[in-house]
Amino acid sequence: MFSKILIANRGEIACRVIRTARKLGVHTVAVYSDADARSLHVEMADEAVHIGPSPVGESYLRGDRIVAAALATGAQAIHPGYGFLSENPDFVDQVVAAGLIFIGPSATSIRAMGLKDAAKRLMEKAGVPVVPGYHGEAQEIVLLASKAREIGYPVLIKARAGGGGKGMRRVEHPDDFSEALSSARREAKAAFGDDRVLVEKYVDKPRHIEVQVFGDNFGNAVHLYERDCSAQRRHQKVIEEAPAPGMTPALRKAMTEAAVKAAKAINYSGAGTIEFIVDASQGLEADRFWFMEMNTRLQVEHPVTEMVTGTDLVEWQLRVASGEKLPKTQSEITLCGHAFEARIYAEDAAKGFLPATGTLHHLRFPDVVPEGAAMRIETGVRAGDAISPYYDPMIAKLVVHAGDRRQALEALRTALAQTEIAGSTVNTAFLAALAADPDFAAEDIDTGLIGRHQEALTAVAPPTGEIISAAAMAASGAGALPPSNDPWSALAGYAHFHGVARRMRLTFGDEAIQAKISVRSDGRFQVALDAPYDSTSSHDIRTVPRLARWPGHITVFEGAVGYIFAVPDPLARSDEAATGSLRAPMPGLVKLVRVAKGDAVIKGQPLLILEAMKMEHTIAAPHDGVIAEIAGEGAQVTDGAVLVRFAEDQNACTAAAGG
Repeated sequence: MFSKILIANRGEIACRVIRTARKLGVHTVAVYSDADARSLHVEMADEAVHIGPSPVGESYLRGDRIVAAALATGAQAIHPGYGFLSENPDFVDQVVAAGLIFIGPSATSIRAMGLKDAAKRLMEKAGVPVVPGYHGEAQEIVLLASKAREIGYPVLIKARAGGGGKGMRRVEHPDDFSEALSSARREAKAAFGDDRVLVEKYVDKPRHIEVQVFGDNFGNAVHLYERDCSAQRRHQKVIEEAPAPGMTPALRKAMTEAAVKAAKAINYSGAGTIEFIVDASQGLEADRFWFMEMNTRLQVEHPVTEMVTGTDLVEWQLRVASGEKLPKTQSEITLCGHAFEARIYAEDAAKGFLPATGTLHHLRFPDVVPEGAAMRIETGVRAGDAISPYYDPMIAKLVVHAGDRRQALEALRTALAQTEIAGSTVNTAFLAALAADPDFAAEDIDTGLIGRHQEALTAVAPPTGEIISAAAMAASGAGALPPSNDPWSALAGYAHFHGVARRMRLTFGDEAIQAKISVRSDGRFQVALDAPYDSTSSHDIRTVPRLARWPGHITVFEGAVGYIFAVPDPLARSDEAATGSLRAPMPGLVKLVRVAKGDAVIKGQPLLILEAMKMEHTIAAPHDGVIAEIAGEGAQVTDGAVLVRFAEDQNACTAAAGG
């Protein structure tokens, strides 16, 4: 076993690797960028080395600096985590050339599976079924469009490099192919530095089921059963589970045998995942699954496999890389119970899952789950940490395990309802809605489930008078304080000509709320809300709902929903100049501008494309108008920066249009 390893990653996966290394008595070296100088993984590691500025291209993608840090600290091996350089064969070559060990597969194996088109040709030769489509080298648009017609619409355009749904577009009609191809290529180039694509048949009711495989350097390879990752939005996984619901013995046998065959075909060593697309239109049949791709690394969702098999996959990685044989044979690996993983992100589900940033002023995960269930939280942040625009906005992975799927799903719902995060917009309400969705609960799942139900899954009921009253009390200083420390308690019961009262002003979204708070003679608070609520209620400070106060805001928690109220500064002046402008919903790069100054536009018309966190987001006109100013292509903008200003004289629309 190694005595010291370097972890070439950050966030929750770096923390995850550190925990297992510590258990095995292995010392760890962290690397960090400027943005991560005070991060949790730096604090947890035995040593830490600064490797550059915040952008990934200047830090976590600098293989030369990472190798130099390993050599300088005496590390014997490098664990890549996932993402960044984890599937970069050139980095593996760098590591090996420096006399270090890469904790993962060989560069040869990564190259064999790193490009989807080449991997599918290899799998065809190995006898593994692949999705019908075009996986060739030629990339001319005329050829690709022709192949799409041959395959038959709908088709799926996919970047041949990378993963995570980036560079992927579903196309329903030939007229939409050219625009979808251009968009997919831009996104693929930005994310992976490779804009080449493949075109495949789109399966009507697809399930995404993957098999965890593991190999060693002695020719052994095993599977650790399957995971279902069909709950996706924009081709990115949201909730994963193991085992796959509805899995039949025949399909499991065929799929796991194909996965092990795929691993052996490239002499695979280490943790890997074989991803399959399954046609669930007629149930799960053994002849209706096809190879999609192989991820030659540890997966984000690996904890569900660990929970149902009782293994530590990171420990297996360290043991195999240090020269040991696989810890278990196939017959020794068994399934037990059911597990779910929910990915908690800083994102706005109601706004198309736009990534969010912000400081996590309040962060609290559940202490207990229902009897008979187990839970673990995988995170790389603490209260007070910031979600940076430079990296993936994941906050945590909430993982639960129980005896069967129904019990595990109930544990997931309970845990999400007890999670409290304030300081950034998060997706806990969306995750809870998905976990409660009738089709999801009934195992009627496919990759289109979220898209079909998105409006319902992202809808949040408006705050009740009780919730608003709690926010008003907290804003006044009355909420969330123990009665003995409450500064208002000295005034309780006091009255001269009228009761003591305080006026409070809040905003919820664009809505202004007025409240009057009084202290009653019995020590309770009375909150009167102005129109349109026109309600009066009384509250005991000891029964105030869960809430968190953070600079200029109050978040009240109701189940998995966090209602965010702004507390306006009475001395602040409104910015009238901001009217008639369109602001960036997140930090990003202006990738493409579709209109120019002086153009007349209509509501819903695409104005520009903003690239944030390697994904493209179309910014459309919120109303008819004339463009007075627009950000230039290549501009790097901050959250809230003005992207577009409209002409103040809306009559200019008619003039510009020649009316």
